[in-house]
Amino acid sequence: MAQAPVIRIKRLEGADPALPLPRYETVGAAGADLRADLPEGLELAPGQRALVPTGLVFEIPEGWEVQIRPRSGLALKHGVTLVNAPGTIDCDYRGPVGVILVNLGQEPFRIGHGDRIAQMVVAPAPQARFEEVAAVGGTARGAGGFGSTGVAAERGAQAGAGGTG
Repeated sequence: MAQAPVIRIKRLEGADPALPLPRYETVGAAGADLRADLPEGLELAPGQRALVPTGLVFEIPEGWEVQIRPRSGLALKHGVTLVNAPGTIDCDYRGPVGVILVNLGQEPFRIGHGDRIAQMVVAPAPQARFEEVAAVGGTARGAGGFGSTGVAAERGAQAGAGGTG
């Protein structure tokens, strides 16, 4: 496995120094938790979205990105998720890190100061070369789009595999 990159983190002026930096909560966690830097807290009404500050700025090494992802418990229990999941922080961005949350639930949701609101996953981000061509190679799928390999195809394959239905 490649050596893990170091993400350098600066707290913004006025950010709460008592809030923990992002950290992995378990030994096998892929995502490190991000916390809300909201001294007054915030209530998200159903259907409302907000940019929630973390109070942090990241210095991400070249060739890497940080993906901001929803916390599964917030999504399942409260319907609170990210509008742009995953959010991408490029290695050349040096501004404040914020998390765009939306409340898809039926009840208002209160975000408290220091609450864990999202996860950050550090991932390699190679830059591809793009080349215009007259034609592209074929595949078994071809131009099949949304839903073209969906549930009906799976049920048919299961029924044909000796199932009694």
